[in-house]
Amino acid sequence: MENYKILIVDDDKEILDLIAIYMSNEGYKVFLANDGYKAIEVVENNKIDLIILDIMMPKLDGISTCMKIREKYNMPIIMLTAKSQDMDKVNGLTIGADDYVTKPFNPVVLVARVKSQLRRYKVLNGTEENNSIIEIDDLIVNNETHEVKVRNKDIKLTPREFGILKLLAENQGVVFSIGKIYERVWQEQFFEAENTVMVHIRKIRSKIEEDPRKPRFIKTVWGVGYKIERR
Repeated sequence: MENYKILIVDDDKEILDLIAIYMSNEGYKVFLANDGYKAIEVVENNKIDLIILDIMMPKLDGISTCMKIREKYNMPIIMLTAKSQDMDKVNGLTIGADDYVTKPFNPVVLVARVKSQLRRYKVLNGTEENNSIIEIDDLIVNNETHEVKVRNKDIKLTPREFGILKLLAENQGVVFSIGKIYERVWQEQFFEAENTVMVHIRKIRSKIEEDPRKPRFIKTVWGVGYKIERR
């Protein structure tokens, strides 16, 4: 078992301790922080593999913390919140979160989400692919280094954003439904996750397209799904 380093950020000590116990039982090395500023300090001084981040915190909330971390780092981030409205989920995903768990939660489910994210992150950053570089016009996707360039500019994508782009880039001309994208990238059964996928597509377009309203790369096939046209 790999000794992954997990950062847990929550101002509720009981929740912090509960999650820490479950993560430690899985063999992960656990780091704790009770506010956003301390979380950023931990990330800057340690090679963190995944972050579990509460949204409602004093000093610096989870949304702001996530945005700050995403300026430099691309490890998976799982948001925790007591709010269940769809808009909250959209906000969380838009600022770079990879998953979203609503309180109260089952710790066993959270562990499963963590394992899923770590598996995906390892694959996306692995060196298993022989043809590691995909070039589509002026868009370059490097599967080996997890780097993306467009018009000679470095583009920072979250692991899930990269996963979606990689899926479409490797299968040019193939139309993937929202459900199929979710199942392939999230590696979970698709269930009412349309907004989740659409938000990620929107975010990718905002980063790689000159005009996201008229995308050159990720095309919408109305009523079917998304594709990157074969070059």
